[in-house]
Amino acid sequence: MDSPHGAAVKAEDFGLKGPRGWAFRGVGIDAAPGSLIAVEGPSGSGRTCLLLALTGRMKPTQGHAEVGGHRLPKRMTAVRRIAALGPVSGVNELDQALTVAEQLREGALLQRHYGAPVRAMLRPRAERRAVAEARISAALEAAGLDLATLPKAGRTSVRDLERLESVRLSVAIALLGSPGLLALDDLDLKLSDTERAEAWDLLRSVAARGITVLAVCSEAPADAVVLRTSPKVPDAPDGPAAAESEGGTGDDSENDSEKDSSNESENDSKNDSENDSENDDTKGADDALAEAGRA
Repeated sequence: MDSPHGAAVKAEDFGLKGPRGWAFRGVGIDAAPGSLIAVEGPSGSGRTCLLLALTGRMKPTQGHAEVGGHRLPKRMTAVRRIAALGPVSGVNELDQALTVAEQLREGALLQRHYGAPVRAMLRPRAERRAVAEARISAALEAAGLDLATLPKAGRTSVRDLERLESVRLSVAIALLGSPGLLALDDLDLKLSDTERAEAWDLLRSVAARGITVLAVCSEAPADAVVLRTSPKVPDAPDGPAAAESEGGTGDDSENDSEKDSSNESENDSKNDSENDSENDDTKGADDALAEAGRA
């Protein structure tokens, strides 16, 4: 497997609006090649849409970005050539009907047809097979997936893989094309703390090879370049000042009751407004994601 130069990722006031609202907006980043980038945020906050936009799979509607020197949205095709997708639900999923070996061969075949130079197609069949096997072996090693440890080795069904094994297989397939950027969605989904640490160690090792890594997660590791799709909520005040602002120091229980009732009504109205805004943003992300074609 080749050792490509990672793709620098830059964005300024980057945003995408769907038919019913914003999927994400106001995103900015300046990450060097070979960086480990974590897209952090709650589910429904536009994380997947941001990942697909930065890999040239979705067209942004605000601001601009640059991946590997290719400006978005003008050069989406060029970005797709250098950005490989790992697992992305509904866009780039493993085929549960195949075995692990079949999935790898299919990935190598697609790479040969769409990513390799024309002269590679003119090589003798035996040579093409040897090259593909060597590339698969190197990708598996980089992804930390040893087929001998699987229940039926390469004949193990994809549907029988553990979650972390599926992640490693998806990474191996993505690395077959020697990308400058590797993007993964929901990295820490359904992983234990130990498995989550292993998954991040895997991505660090990929980044150490010079490949820029972009991973969606609920909680980013301390050493990652963090990219958020929603602003952080400030911590609630505490201490005497907070106590005075919340309850006061008076003894008039009737006034306290009236204040509590008024505050409760005001808070209900505010919560309804916030929930409506959150639902609009979630709908915007869902709508935008529905428009993304299969990568």
